[in-house]
Amino acid sequence: MLKSDKKYQAYIQILKEELIPAMGCTEPTALAYGAARCREILGREPERIQVKASGSIIKNVKSVIVPNTGQLKGIAAAVAAGAIAGVPDKKLEAISQITQEQKEEIKKFLETADITVEYLDGGLNLDMVITEQAGADTARVRIANYHTNIVLEEKNGKILLEKPVTGDKEEDLTDRGLLDMEGIWDFATTCDIMEVKDILDQQIACNMAIAEEGLKKSYGANIGQVMLDAYDNRSGNRAVAMAAAGSDARMNGCEMPVVINSGSGNQGITCSVPVIEYARELKAEKETLYRALILSNLITIHQKTGIGRLSAFCGAVCAGVAAGAGIAYLKGGGMKEILHTVVNGLSIVSGMVCDGAKASCAAKIAFSVNAGLLGYEMYVRGQQFRDGDGLVTKGADNTIKNIGRLGREGMRATNEEIIKIMMS
Repeated sequence: MLKSDKKYQAYIQILKEELIPAMGCTEPTALAYGAARCREILGREPERIQVKASGSIIKNVKSVIVPNTGQLKGIAAAVAAGAIAGVPDKKLEAISQITQEQKEEIKKFLETADITVEYLDGGLNLDMVITEQAGADTARVRIANYHTNIVLEEKNGKILLEKPVTGDKEEDLTDRGLLDMEGIWDFATTCDIMEVKDILDQQIACNMAIAEEGLKKSYGANIGQVMLDAYDNRSGNRAVAMAAAGSDARMNGCEMPVVINSGSGNQGITCSVPVIEYARELKAEKETLYRALILSNLITIHQKTGIGRLSAFCGAVCAGVAAGAGIAYLKGGGMKEILHTVVNGLSIVSGMVCDGAKASCAAKIAFSVNAGLLGYEMYVRGQQFRDGDGLVTKGADNTIKNIGRLGREGMRATNEEIIKIMMS
């Protein structure tokens, strides 16, 4: 792909927008970021906090541990951490620098402050409004459509910032509609690596560090450790286990950053860690690894564009299948192998639902990466799913489009029912 091609600079910008560091699960972290900014506008510690959140936010915060809070869970813990100790300039790392003293302050605040949570049914999957009060002063912040997108800031009834929200469109981000499988392949195999090297190096360092942490210590259900103990230590199983271990740690309070993908740390881990581990096993050249990661990251984003950032469709599926494509490239696969890996993988696990962020996400990651690997192994042995097999249709982009329709439209009622079950 020529640098003069409009897709070239767009793909670089998309990677820069999506591959950013975050501390902990991104939904509670976004709440903490919003609460920290709200407190900054308020100008002092709040006495009361009201949170209105869409169902998908509530779903993803309910069962996950908020890092740097002493193992606290839930929306109240997230906004308390942000209001007491958050640094808004750090966005999704707003609660990364909390001291032990501040942890105690957060616990005391939760015991004394008036914190209420309401379900926000505004038609958006990612929507939160945080209102903080102290004495006669009130501040309000709204985040919508993606985790750092503040669309409203207000103090004492005076609007300080307001951006239009048009459905679930992400107006401030580069057009993801420019992504397609042929373009992704062309860019990944020909781009100037130096233009994306820094963000890929950060992804490698952060995501492998938390994966290794997940294998060393006890987090959640220890899926990564179980997989290595129950099965062999071959590269395939170890790559899957490493990804699961990263999620084990992240979902259960590990205070280490992750470079996310499509707004999700689990997706960031899933589309990168298995590829990195395979590259180590295969002793791949560093440039080959970079190109495999570009493939995996952009294929994940391409799939998630149609589905949306939050859905009843498990995002690990997209990332696991994309990891399979990256590994196919490491093994010498060309564009045809990558296309069939994606289609085969999606055919296997496209029905997996998202029932919130929690320990079992690690097991879903394991199954999704295995589906990606199986999708590749099928094709190199002359096997594939064909046009008309369920959601599969002719062309990988068209199959991805079908999956997007399923995740965004078809599973809308499923998402609502999951939320009702979890809230009851």
